[in-house]
Amino acid sequence: MEEGIQRAKEVLSRAKSVTVLTGAGISAESGIPTFRGEEGLWRKYRPQDIATPEAFWRDPEFVWGWYNERRETISQAEPNPGHYALVQLERIKPKFTLITQNIDDLHKVAGSINVVELHGNIWQARCTRCNVVEENRDVPLKEIPPLCKSCGALLRPNVVWFGENIPITIIDACLMAIEYSEVMLIVGTSGVVEPAASMGLVARSTGKTVIEVNVERTINSSLYDIVILGSSGEILPRIITD
Repeated sequence: MEEGIQRAKEVLSRAKSVTVLTGAGISAESGIPTFRGEEGLWRKYRPQDIATPEAFWRDPEFVWGWYNERRETISQAEPNPGHYALVQLERIKPKFTLITQNIDDLHKVAGSINVVELHGNIWQARCTRCNVVEENRDVPLKEIPPLCKSCGALLRPNVVWFGENIPITIIDACLMAIEYSEVMLIVGTSGVVEPAASMGLVARSTGKTVIEVNVERTINSSLYDIVILGSSGEILPRIITD
């Protein structure tokens, strides 16, 4: 591990442009349950019951009740040293983009600025009729399900559910960030959820140096340049320096 840390530190110190991809692992260190793994949420709930458009229209009150509980859990979490290390990395790099699969907003709370949210944001709600997006940080929610302030229609969580496409503008922003970066840093993601799972491969195939930090090896680890096994809260502060 020490050799990998030193190599990653040297690569990052030389790079002027960096793209970072984060997954549930970095949030898990702040106490937010992941969706997969032994204690993952999908072992307790079926995705088709809470994370699909069909589930929402079948029982919006139940779906919002689940998201209300998750919002309460997230509201008690705070950014950890891994989040703050990425804030520092953004401050010292002329070109920096942070792509996250997480919907908890902890990167922005920590101070990250150029953040691309692949799967949306749990603190936003989108109208099912007029598509207006509202920020809502009520914990607990004042009404379940909440209604649009503009037109009175049902609001839904502004997140990407199973069976839905990530907006093409978001995908384009990710690909552009990878294209113009020298280094891609992948942190705390299982590497099984597309399109995030392929982003490191895109970076590697176009000549970027790819660094992976995760508690265990992933399906793509053997294809990356540097793999460091360990918690992001411990590793990131050690490889990111002024």
